Amino acid sequence: MLFYRAALDLSHPTRDFVAGLIRRHRRRIGSRWRSVPEGRQALRSAARKAFVILDGSLIATDRLSGAADRLHYSGKHRRHGVNVQFMTDPHGELIWASPALPGSTHDLTAARVHGIIDGLTSRAIACFADKSYVGAGGAIGTPYKRKKGRKLGKRKKLFNRHHARIRALGERGAATLKNWHILRKARCSPSRLSDIVRAILTLHHQAR
Repeated sequence: MLFYRAALDLSHPTRDFVAGLIRRHRRRIGSRWRSVPEGRQALRSAARKAFVILDGSLIATDRLSGAADRLHYSGKHRRHGVNVQFMTDPHGELIWASPALPGSTHDLTAARVHGIIDGLTSRAIACFADKSYVGAGGAIGTPYKRKKGRKLGKRKKLFNRHHARIRALGERGAATLKNWHILRKARCSPSRLSDIVRAILTLHHQAR
């Protein structure tokens, strides 16, 4: 039952129990997966794909107080939460999801913090991403942005349409994460969401 992600909604105690099992297992076997930076953990799988799709998702949380309130408020989404980056394969199948960062973190900043851009570029893994990642450079391909007061030419518009069709497949990755009720509206401390995302990712891969 634990591996049937479409039907199971873990309670807080069960979720914490599963996350604890994963942590203890990795420490016991000395897993190398845990010894590399977070943003590089998916690159072994990504290197075998024609390309990957990168995106970010805001995991909504209960309103916080004080400095945490401001730190976790996303102006883009106009709500509180944490920023989780994720990558999918060309079919939209979830490969990897990052630890949680405060909701005010921009997607491009989050990708840099997790080492995603450098990791993909150093391994020449082509990546499609939306306008939030413009300026990333390297292997990250983004659509053209219209400059103020100017229109995009036909060639750039055509490029953007093809780019959007491919990138839209990555929305399945966000849907995979949000299939878990706990990530639709988290009612726990944001500091616990990294372990929750890691546990969900592990269960997702086990179910495949």
